[in-house]
Amino acid sequence: MSDAWIVVALVGLITIVLKATGPVFLGKRALPARLRSMVDLLAPVMLMGLVVTQTFGGDQELEVDARIPGVAVAAVAIWLRAPVIVAMVIAGAVTALIRAVA
Repeated sequence: MSDAWIVVALVGLITIVLKATGPVFLGKRALPARLRSMVDLLAPVMLMGLVVTQTFGGDQELEVDARIPGVAVAAVAIWLRAPVIVAMVIAGAVTALIRAVA
């Protein structure tokens, strides 16, 4: 087993342990309202951080290329209540079109 697979297995195990600690320690008790509102915002904030780093990230510098209009069009599609898969297809098409033209 290579070192990379050992790391993957270890990270997976640690993730399972961390996810299990909440239910084990809290049992059937509900989270306080303030903490629950913070937990509800965790996934969207993490997703937004991923989108931003993948859109603007480069090799140690800020990249401005065809991905930006694609993400902008996807954001507008989501704002107009389009399904996520439709927004992703539109973003990919816009990005591909700009790269083909440029």
